[in-house]
Amino acid sequence: MSDTAFTARCYCGAVTLTLSAPAQTVAYCHCRDCRRWTGGPVAAFAAFDRTALTATPPLPAPASHSAGVERWNCTACGSPLAAQFDYLPTQVYVPLGILDQIDAAAPQLHCHAESAPRWLHIADDLPRQTGSARDTLSDAAE
Repeated sequence: MSDTAFTARCYCGAVTLTLSAPAQTVAYCHCRDCRRWTGGPVAAFAAFDRTALTATPPLPAPASHSAGVERWNCTACGSPLAAQFDYLPTQVYVPLGILDQIDAAAPQLHCHAESAPRWLHIADDLPRQTGSARDTLSDAAE
C-alpha cells in the first residue's frame, strides 16, 4: 500500500475528497448492504483515519438505512463517497472506484466472504473473513 495521501472524486466531479494520510487497510466487502450501496457484485474500500478526510464541498448529511452505518453520497450524481461504521469509530471507508490513486490501494482481505454471490470467483490468496472482520479492520487503525 502507498505511503502517500490519496484524492478521490465523485462521478460528476462536484465533490472532491482529500485524504491526508495513507490508507490503514483496504478490503473487499461482500455484504448485501455494501453491494446495494455501490451497485456492484462486490464492494471494495480503503479505510482511512477519520480525521484525515477533507471533503470539498463538505459532505452532505449522511444516510443511514442500516443500524450503526452512515453513508455519504454526492447530492448531484449519487456516487458513493464514504461510509462509517459505529464499531469502527475512528475510520472512514472510501470506495476504491472513486480514488484517483486506485493502483496504490490493492485489497488485503475479503470481509463477509460468506455473502459473496455463488458465481463470483475472485482468484487471489487474500484472507477471507466471515462477518465484518471488525477485529482485523480495527487493528489496522492502531
